[in-house]
Amino acid sequence: MFEKNYFKITLFTLTILIIPTVFYLIYPKSNHIPLKVLFGTPAKSGLKISPDGKKLSYLAPTNGDGMRNIWVKTIGQDDDRAITIQKERDIVQYIWAFDNEHLFYIQDNNGDENYHIYKVNINTKETKDLTPFQNTRASFLSYEKHLPNQMIITLNMRNKKVFDVYKIDLKTDILILIAQNPGNIDSWLTDFSNNIKAATIAKPDGRYDALVKDNNNSNWRKIASWSLEEDRSKLLHFSRDGQFIYACDSRDSDTTRLVKINFKTGKTEVVFSDLNYDFDDIIKNQDTNELLAGYYQKEKKEWIFFNKKFESDMKLAMKLDTGDISLQSRDSQDKKWIIVFIKDNGPISYWLFDRETKKGEFLFYNMPELNKYKLANTEPISFISRDNIKINGYLTCPINKKCKNLPMVLFVHGGPWTRDNWGYNPVSQLFANRGYAVLQVNFRGSTGYGKNFLNYGNKQWGKNMQNDLTDAVNWAVSTGLANPKKVAIYGGSYGGYAALAGAALTPDIFCCAIDIVGPSNLITLLQSIPPYWSTGKYMFQKRVGDLETEKEFLQSISPLFHADKIKIPVMVVQGANDPRVKQAESEQIVEAMKKNGVNYEYLLFTDEGHGLLKEVNKLKFYQAAEKFLTKYLG
Repeated sequence: MFEKNYFKITLFTLTILIIPTVFYLIYPKSNHIPLKVLFGTPAKSGLKISPDGKKLSYLAPTNGDGMRNIWVKTIGQDDDRAITIQKERDIVQYIWAFDNEHLFYIQDNNGDENYHIYKVNINTKETKDLTPFQNTRASFLSYEKHLPNQMIITLNMRNKKVFDVYKIDLKTDILILIAQNPGNIDSWLTDFSNNIKAATIAKPDGRYDALVKDNNNSNWRKIASWSLEEDRSKLLHFSRDGQFIYACDSRDSDTTRLVKINFKTGKTEVVFSDLNYDFDDIIKNQDTNELLAGYYQKEKKEWIFFNKKFESDMKLAMKLDTGDISLQSRDSQDKKWIIVFIKDNGPISYWLFDRETKKGEFLFYNMPELNKYKLANTEPISFISRDNIKINGYLTCPINKKCKNLPMVLFVHGGPWTRDNWGYNPVSQLFANRGYAVLQVNFRGSTGYGKNFLNYGNKQWGKNMQNDLTDAVNWAVSTGLANPKKVAIYGGSYGGYAALAGAALTPDIFCCAIDIVGPSNLITLLQSIPPYWSTGKYMFQKRVGDLETEKEFLQSISPLFHADKIKIPVMVVQGANDPRVKQAESEQIVEAMKKNGVNYEYLLFTDEGHGLLKEVNKLKFYQAAEKFLTKYLG
């Protein structure tokens, strides 16, 4: 929740292996997909290549416990070995050290989001906590190949509300404070030499100022400023010579554009823009910081290219498989790429692409068991809201069924300031496999469709944001897709709030609801947000409501204060260690439903945080959710 993310090709130029299709020939298709196939730990995922291009690393379970650890193997050899032995919590994020002998990974404690940075030797498996501080959150900021012995990180060790910048000397593992946060810096940016040369500050009036320093000893000066309504704007990276900063910028534009800002004058030059969709992110040259490519999300992922050789090779790689392609990892020489393909109706495929030979080698599927089953397709849809705004989304229908008069699950995304994208989603596949239509909606307030669409969601929790969900149901009913008496609402985080709001504010629309870590009382939610969100206080005031002056308004859109209207069965799911949506958010709505005689189920996971990460917990929940929907949705 609240997450602040074009030439001809001839056949002989590319080797395309037939391995991806072999699974379809070996395994017969089946109808019922087991929960463990959909929600079990991936066999392999998170593939990366070592800087020297000789080794591969990936995440995979160890000891049959479903816990993801880091594995390493030599390319061309069958010497796969686990180099971490985490037993309590999955590892989900890691990077290679440029010495090719170590890896760095981050991990929290049972979902408390106080991440530590660990260093592990791939040969000895010796592991060291580089940030062994209690109640402190660490994150990577910069790690560059031309400065292999230093890593730049952020820590809120000194002040839990803000993050200072530290350098880790990787020869000694000593932490050195290099920039102290005065209390209002929201983000930091290093230049090519790892100097802190830019930052973004959050101002009391909701504006954000982009500041730069001419050198380490000079004062900060402003080169750009944007309002809360333009807060999708952000600094990306410096040019190598330090003359420009590339940024996402929605000033003077509805959609977020890719721009470069002159470091001296602040003059802005547009590099790329789309009239309808926000630009997302870039890929840069590891040696020169030159822009190579960028991408953004329409109905599916769209690429733009700034370098001809990169474009040529990427378009060759795109022919290896179908689906949305991502460049997941590169060696230091940029000769070998790890390519990932994401589909709506199958597992993720991983490929090794050699830029010198122009050949691609299939490596593995993240969840090969999925290939035994026929999965449903996900299609883009759109409709017009009651106040004449175009709303986009995705529809997944059961296979071998007409998408007519079906029981339907309205699957609401979290954030809420994010969006649903096309691709494989295990939740959608589960529900579609069990015979339900699944509708995902990028309601107003979702990102990706321009700042006007985002800002239409300001102070619209439980109001027009919720109306968009209701309108989505009405659209599905009016087109004959959904049975009006058989519609469930399901979601996590903000989606969990929407599920509770659907049950409390529109009790006649849905026949049941499933809420996963969703807030029930926006007053207590805003009173208990993590301290490191302090720089976003004004954003919450403007996008949700002002805790000091609008308590009555916040009550009016909080499901807890309308619990007496809930008359449908509700399942509530909570992680006991959630730092964002505290356990009390679930327990107070559960207590209210119990008092009012509402049918409810409450699942509390004592070893989880904001969502479910552990395989055993996911399987327990989805088994309960499947029974719940079977009972009340049919």
